[in-house]
Amino acid sequence: MDFEPVIQTFEQMEQTSSRLALTDHLVTLLKKTPADMIGKVTYLIQGKLYPDYEGVEMGLAERMALRAIAISSGRSMAEIEAVYRETGDIGDTAGKVMVSKSQSTLFSEPMTVERVYSTFEKIAKTVGPGSQEMKLRLAASLLNDSTASEGRYIMKFVMGTLRLGIADYTVLDALALAFTGDKANRQALENAYNVSSDLGTVARLLATKGLAAVQSVQITLFKPVRPMLAERVSTAKEAMERMGDKAAVEYKLDGERVQIHKGKSRVELFSRRLEKITDHYPDVTKAAMSLACKEAIMEGEVVAINPQTEEYLPFQELMHRRRKHGIEEAMENYPVVINLFDILYLDGKSLTDLPYEDRRKLLAKTVKGKNGMVKIMPQATAAKPAEIDRFMASAIENGCEGVMVKMPSSTYRAGAREYLWVKLKREYRTELADTLDLVITGALHGRGRRVGKYGALLLAAYDPKEDVFRSVSKVGTGFTDEHLDQFYRELEKHVIHKKHARVDAGMEMDVWFEPVMVIEIIASEITLSPSHTAAKNAIREGFGLALRFPKFTGKIRDDKEAESATTTDEIATLYRRQLKVHSGAKADK
Repeated sequence: MDFEPVIQTFEQMEQTSSRLALTDHLVTLLKKTPADMIGKVTYLIQGKLYPDYEGVEMGLAERMALRAIAISSGRSMAEIEAVYRETGDIGDTAGKVMVSKSQSTLFSEPMTVERVYSTFEKIAKTVGPGSQEMKLRLAASLLNDSTASEGRYIMKFVMGTLRLGIADYTVLDALALAFTGDKANRQALENAYNVSSDLGTVARLLATKGLAAVQSVQITLFKPVRPMLAERVSTAKEAMERMGDKAAVEYKLDGERVQIHKGKSRVELFSRRLEKITDHYPDVTKAAMSLACKEAIMEGEVVAINPQTEEYLPFQELMHRRRKHGIEEAMENYPVVINLFDILYLDGKSLTDLPYEDRRKLLAKTVKGKNGMVKIMPQATAAKPAEIDRFMASAIENGCEGVMVKMPSSTYRAGAREYLWVKLKREYRTELADTLDLVITGALHGRGRRVGKYGALLLAAYDPKEDVFRSVSKVGTGFTDEHLDQFYRELEKHVIHKKHARVDAGMEMDVWFEPVMVIEIIASEITLSPSHTAAKNAIREGFGLALRFPKFTGKIRDDKEAESATTTDEIATLYRRQLKVHSGAKADK
C-alpha cells in the first residue's frame, strides 16, 4: 500500500477541528486500505506500533533525529538546529528543510506503508551499544526516499509528536462506518476493544473476518482489560438507594489501581491506563506468583505503607516507585502492599459474567493465609445507610479516602462507568471539599516571579457523550516552584499550535496542549459561568459551570488517562447537590 494516502489523510485531519470531519477522513482512508494492512494503518493513525500495553518506544534521541534530517537533506547540523529552534518540532523541521530536496529526488525505493512500518519496528527494536547510530541510519533511509510531507510525518511519528486530534472512540466510529456501514455497530467494536485493549487487532478482525469475529473476542491473559469505573455519590443514603437491599462496601485507598496478570511462569502488572508497570513493582510481582492459582487476572490497589505501623501513606509517596532506575532502593525506602478487590479470569475461564459477590469468593480462595504483601481489600456487607457510615468511619480512621460501594449482583462491565459501583469519599460530607480530577488543555504565560513558566492552567472536564473536554476553570494557586518547573517540562511535550479539536473552550490561551495530563483540584464551590463550557445549558440556558477558588492539591494523576477524568455530568450533579445544601441551610435559618 502506498504511504501517500496515509499522509494525505493526516494533512486533512490536521487542518480540521470538526470531529465529524475527522471521522469522515478516517473512513475514506480505511476504505482505501487493503484488509491485510488495516491493523498496521490503525496503529499508525494512533501514533503507535503496537498496543500501549506492549510498552514499545522508538527511542531515537533528539540530536540523532536532527542528524538524520541533516544527512538526508544535505544541510549542515547548524542549519537544521536553526530551523528546529524556529519550529520547535522535529517533524516540522524535516518538512521545512526537505521541500527543495523533494522536488528533485528520484525515489530509489517506493514509499509504502509496509516499508515505513517495518523500518519503524527495526528502530524500536534496536537496542544495546551502537543502537542510536543504527536508529539514525534507519530513520535516514526513510527520509532519503521521502517527500517533504512524508518526511514531516515520519519524524513526527518517530519522535512521538503525531497529533491528529482523535481519540480511540473516533477510530471505532470510523471502523464501524467503513466496514459495516452503520455507526451503531461501534458498540460491538468497543466491547471487543474493552476486553483486548488492542484497536489494531479489532480493526484487523473486522476487515478480514467480519463483525462476528469481533464479537467473539474474549479476555486473554497478558492483554489488559479496560477497567470498570465507578460513579460518585455524596451520601450513604444515596449509595444504598443505588444498590437496592444489599451492598458490598470496601475501603477506597489512596493508591494506584493495578491489574495483575499471573501466568504459570510469569506475572505482568498493568496500570489503570493499561501501561505495563511490572518493573516498578518487582516485589508485588514476586508476591503474586505465590497466589493459589495457575492463571488469573485480578485487580487491586497498590498503596504505600509505613512499615513500622502498617498505616497507609498518601499517593505522593507511592509515586517514588514510578522510576526506571534505583528500583531496589525505592523498594526499601517506599514499601507497598496490594489489596486485591476483583478477579476477572481464573485458570482459563472468564469470570466477568459472574456476580460480584461470587467473584469475591473466588478471589478469596486465591489468597490463602497470610501473604504479607498481597491482601484482600477489607469489605463489609450493608443493608442500611448507617452501616455504610460506620464502615466509612473505620476506613477513614485507617487512612483511606473513603469507601467503594458495589452491587453484589453486578457483572464486570469492562470500560463502563455506571452506578453498579459508586464511590463515597470523606470530602463529600461538605459543600465542595471534594477533589476533582481535571485535564490541562491550555495555559497563560507567567508574570513577575513566574516569568518563563506558566502562570495559570486551563482545566477541563470530560464529556463522554460527545467525546470532548469542556473548560471548567483556570487554576494558578497551590503550585510550588518545583511544581511549576515540572509542569513546564512535562507539558512542553504536548504543546500544539492551536486549540485541540476535542477541546471546547470559549477563551484564548497563550499556549494550547493535547488533553493528556490530569491533575487533582479542590475548590470552594461550583458556580454558573458565562465563559466556561462544562455542562453548558444543563443548569441555565447560555451558562456553563466553573470552579470558585480552585487550588492544585499537589497530586498529578498520571495513573489516569484523560478520558477517566471528572465528567461534565459529575460537575452538574455536584452543583445540584450544592444547591440543595444551600437551600437546606436557608430553611434552617
